[in-house]
Amino acid sequence: MIYEYLVIAGYFSLVVGIGFAFKKMAAKSTSDYFRGGGRMLWWMVGSTAFMMQFSAWTFTGAAGKAFTDGFAVSLVFFANTFAYFCGWAWFAHRFRQMRVDTPTQAIRRRFGNQNELFFSVALIIFSYINAGIWLNALGVFSSAVFEADIVYTIIATGLAVLFVSVLSGAWGVVASDFVQTLVVAIVSVACAIVALVKVGGPVELVTNFPTDFVMGPDMNYPLLLVGTFVFFLAKQMITIMNMHDSFRFLNARDSDHARKASLFAMVLMGIGSIIWFIPPWASAILYPDAAAAYSGLGNKAADAVYLVFARNAMPVGTVGLLLAGLFAASMSSMDSALNKNAGIVVRSLYQPFLERRKKEVSDKHLLRVSMIFSFFSGLIVIAMALFFKSLKEFSLFDLMMSISAMIQVPILIPLILGLIIKRTPVWAPWVTVIVGLCVSWFMFNMSAAEYVTDWMGLGALTSRETTDMNLMLTLAAQVFVTAGFFCSTVIFYREKNDGHRQNTDHFFADLETPVIADAEQDGYDRQQRQKLGSMVMYMGTGLLFMMLIPNPGWGRLMFGLCAIAILTIGWLLKRGARDHGAALSH
Repeated sequence: MIYEYLVIAGYFSLVVGIGFAFKKMAAKSTSDYFRGGGRMLWWMVGSTAFMMQFSAWTFTGAAGKAFTDGFAVSLVFFANTFAYFCGWAWFAHRFRQMRVDTPTQAIRRRFGNQNELFFSVALIIFSYINAGIWLNALGVFSSAVFEADIVYTIIATGLAVLFVSVLSGAWGVVASDFVQTLVVAIVSVACAIVALVKVGGPVELVTNFPTDFVMGPDMNYPLLLVGTFVFFLAKQMITIMNMHDSFRFLNARDSDHARKASLFAMVLMGIGSIIWFIPPWASAILYPDAAAAYSGLGNKAADAVYLVFARNAMPVGTVGLLLAGLFAASMSSMDSALNKNAGIVVRSLYQPFLERRKKEVSDKHLLRVSMIFSFFSGLIVIAMALFFKSLKEFSLFDLMMSISAMIQVPILIPLILGLIIKRTPVWAPWVTVIVGLCVSWFMFNMSAAEYVTDWMGLGALTSRETTDMNLMLTLAAQVFVTAGFFCSTVIFYREKNDGHRQNTDHFFADLETPVIADAEQDGYDRQQRQKLGSMVMYMGTGLLFMMLIPNPGWGRLMFGLCAIAILTIGWLLKRGARDHGAALSH
């Protein structure tokens, strides 16, 4: 176990180094702190967009679902891939062209001050809930690794995440996301290759899966799986391509890099949708009792299946690398949430409050307030994670899907449709959210699955079918009723009563006007390549040292190949910085 601790210690040293390396770049202004001043290259922005959809939940809750149900879990991630394709095609560059520092400033430009205040409060509360789930997922896995109390694990990991977010703002968040993408890629590919070798290849993986690989157990109606996937496409589009989550692309240096970033995230997500789940699928064959290995986790026991695989099938040191990947995934989600919330509070609540009282404050003061708020936000997220820890009757997969469908989707529907539908009354966005929450309450309490199965004359549903049916019906109700309500508000729009019309027209004009990088951008490009190249080289060197861990020859070779791949990427980045500097000097 000492080697696992050394690997994790090395990873945290790297994370701290990233925080300090980008501290100065984030300390120039609040714009730099919240979104890197809109100076980031496409591969950095694409990494953070990808990592925001890849939390520790992927290695825990989603892996547990893959272990029990087979291929079906990949449908959620294919829906993410589709959303990023739509981002490349239409949304991503328009987000960058909104010309704001925070998402709620975009809401103000589109819908006015009243809606900015409403959504600021609603989105901050939901961010706390979401980040709490992510941190809880990390705590579940970490406590199993260290055989430690999950409460202390959540607190310790939460404080570590908090450090990077407060210290270096968006620059540190996005830079760490890029490095963390590499960590996740290494762990995922290495585990997938070993898993395929152990089960005899992809054909054997599918044919020897304990239940039907595509349908999974307790699923008698293929149409239900298809229907769930169709509404997952709509759900993931709503939850990824909206004004609130536009902060990913506000970081990009220009419109073209925003589009490239979404394309990069799409490719990573598409490949990962299969690779991530090969080890849990293989574990269902190799270690059918894996879900019983950590029975103390209650109904979340299957969520530790990745750990079972790493401990039984992988060389010594992989568990530490896997846990580093989990820290990476959770940190990318949580620190982005903290940084985003700080921007919302300072730009949409605190600064307007001071302006109403005719108080002038410096940008440096706002920057300090942002850091203080990030710190206290982190403490709130830790408290939320501890609350979710107590809900042992829910699996992490079901918890995540239920909260997203019932709370997140209603809040975000106006924030995606508002980019497409121009003439809506000022009350339409916040009333739509209320309608959507009422729809969620109604669907939760009416036992919709029972009514539909009786109406269609179907037999009794299994527990899995009931869960999927309720989720599908909730999403369908949000798409047709809630989104339909927002669209229908156009009939109540009266131009003469619209005091915000001029601002709306300017917003839509900017939405179609490309952002082009200025002359100062070249210096930022070189710094990004240089700093990240160094960090990646340090990580590659650490992997090289992992070859010294007592392992079979194939295990040492695996770490060596991973190190070579990482060192090559670091070398290319540093070479790019030198070539870029040489070009500028000429």
